[in-house]
Amino acid sequence: MLAASEPGLVHALLLLSYPLHPPKAPNQLRTAHFSDLRTPALFVHGTRDAFGAIDEMKAALKLIPARTQLVPVEGTGHELMSARNRCTLPDVIADAFAGFIAAHA
Repeated sequence: MLAASEPGLVHALLLLSYPLHPPKAPNQLRTAHFSDLRTPALFVHGTRDAFGAIDEMKAALKLIPARTQLVPVEGTGHELMSARNRCTLPDVIADAFAGFIAAHA
């Protein structure tokens, strides 16, 4: 919310498991500030996240007028990290964010 109220504060945002809504309460969206966000944002989100499905996240990102990108993490929930991706996920996220920033530097 700070980046939405103070454009230019940072060059880009990296959001891990953004909680779109409380689990089992999709009508309580936490996106009111999205239309004010002018900072490019990369979202990393689990495909089984109870705080918002991938389709919900895709719809929410359309509310943001700044450049966005979604990196889905297959088979994970809100925690993102699993035994299968523990060794690779940090690099995947770092590489995705570096590419996101470099694409419009």
